[in-house]
Amino acid sequence: HLNTQGAHLIEINTNAGGAFLNALLIESQGVTSGGLNETFLEMFRNEWRLARGDAPLTTIAIVDEKPESQYLYPEFLLAKAMFERAGIKAHIVDPSGLQAREEGLYAGNQKIDLIYNRLTDFSLQQFPHIRSAHEKQQVVLTPNPSHYQRYADKSKLAWLTDSVLMRSAGVPQASIDALIQGIPQTKLVNAVDAEKWWAERKQWFFKPVNGYGSKGAYRGDKLTKRVFEEIVNGEYVAQKLAVPGERNVSLNDEIMSLKYDVRCYVYDGQIQLIAARLYQGQTTNFRTSGGGFAMVRVTE
Repeated sequence: HLNTQGAHLIEINTNAGGAFLNALLIESQGVTSGGLNETFLEMFRNEWRLARGDAPLTTIAIVDEKPESQYLYPEFLLAKAMFERAGIKAHIVDPSGLQAREEGLYAGNQKIDLIYNRLTDFSLQQFPHIRSAHEKQQVVLTPNPSHYQRYADKSKLAWLTDSVLMRSAGVPQASIDALIQGIPQTKLVNAVDAEKWWAERKQWFFKPVNGYGSKGAYRGDKLTKRVFEEIVNGEYVAQKLAVPGERNVSLNDEIMSLKYDVRCYVYDGQIQLIAARLYQGQTTNFRTSGGGFAMVRVTE
């Protein structure tokens, strides 16, 4: 979130959607994308090389539950087309469309080399055939459960805003200073301190540890007692409220103000693409008229 107090990193995702659609949006506006599709393709090739060296990458599965019903299904089609232009066979499949055989996972009669994982069951507990194939190194899975645990588990945000814990782990002071400045203070919520959390709730934004897509996330000042009880008895983190910035949008000849967040798509320490989401309400959504993805122009 960007506001008058600066930039605030509120979340880290390992299976963030929208990159392919935003690359297309940039190109549709006549702005040079800098070969984003080639950048994306090289990312997948590098994940393959890290696991398989110089072995040829021939078949990829783009996997999500009921993919054709997903709101971002069009970007699955864009990814499929990108892979196929590079000579890689690509399938868009539901997890049930992958069959486990002795030597690995198959889509029909084709053995899958790499899975582009868009599932929101980050630990793959619901999909043991995929998890097993990954653990047996029969398929390259990206992102995978270890990526999620290392970067995107929301409890990590509490660690990344605790200077004492970071210092004890040997994190350089300069990095600690940058993290404390850039990430709103985040804490694990527990029922023992329920009265304190309720008294201070308006200062915080509550998120389920294993949530996604803003599901189950609440601004503290909007909480009812019933929802608060669910939060303190569930697995939640609380993050100091960092309000999003706002932009005026012209819709049907009327000017309306929408909130926005900025998303940096990053791989191997390098920003590939910057995009934004415009919305109204507590959290981002695709239901706001005039909202959705928006292009970001970077100026000096």
